Amino acid sequence: MVFAYLTPSTRQFCLFVAAAALVPAPTASFGAESRPAQDPLKFFEGRTESVSTIKLVTKKPYRSRTVGTGQIASDGSLHLVQRVMDDGKGPFTRIWHMRSVGPRRFAGTMSEARGPVTVDEVGGRFRFRFKMKGNVSVEQWLTPMPDGRSARSTLTIRKLGMNVGSSAGTIRKL
Repeated sequence: MVFAYLTPSTRQFCLFVAAAALVPAPTASFGAESRPAQDPLKFFEGRTESVSTIKLVTKKPYRSRTVGTGQIASDGSLHLVQRVMDDGKGPFTRIWHMRSVGPRRFAGTMSEARGPVTVDEVGGRFRFRFKMKGNVSVEQWLTPMPDGRSARSTLTIRKLGMNVGSSAGTIRKL
C-alpha cells in the first residue's frame, strides 16, 4: 500500500487534515450557495468546529474533531489556531495564516503544509490545494451551506498520484 511509505508525521497529518478545514464560507447575510462570499475569511473570526470521518487505505475509518479560534488582522488576513482531536490520538495545535490575493482567490500557510496553501472559489465552492511532507498532495472542497454558518467538506489525499485517503465532514461557526 502507498500509505505505508509515508513518514509517521505525514501519516498523522493525513489523519488530521480533514479537521483542519479553513472554511471560506459566506457571511450570515448570504443565504444561497451559488452567491460568492464577499469576505469568506470572516467565517473563521471567533470560534468554529469541524467534525469529520477520515478514511485511509490502511486504517479503519475514524472520527476527527477540530475547534478553532480565528482573528482578522487590520490588513484583512486571517490568523486561525485550531485544536485537533482525533479518536485514539492525543490533541495537537494547527495554525493557519490566510489572505485574499485576488477576486475569489486566497493564499497562505498552514503549519503542516510544505509550501503555500492556495484556495480558489469555483462555482460557489472553495478548492484548497497544498503539499505535505513525503510527496503527499491534498485537495479539499468546501461547500458553503445556505444557512451561512456551516459548510460541507470533502477531501482527497494523494501520494504519487494515487488516492490514499479521503474525508467527509461538516464545519460550523460556533
